[in-house]
Amino acid sequence: MPSDPGDDEILNLAREQGRVLVTLDKDFGELVFLKGLSHAGIIRLAEIPSKVQGQVILSILQDHGDELTRGAIVTVTQNRIRLRLPLGG
Repeated sequence: MPSDPGDDEILNLAREQGRVLVTLDKDFGELVFLKGLSHAGIIRLAEIPSKVQGQVILSILQDHGDELTRGAIVTVTQNRIRLRLPLGG
């Protein structure tokens, strides 16, 4: 089984490939805000049941795809969607 490359490397690889990173983990947002690492958009699913995660992701991509391509971080909970645009974005 391959070893975990670590959050920094996962975030970097997603950025290099121009991919939105989807995660259940708040660590990626912390890397962006505390370490200043760049990214190509992040969707964080917080407390979203696994049976609806795919549907939620598709909805976020449709509704906020433009913001994500500009480097937004979208946090989704059962009760709200929080959109954080990068400075100057």
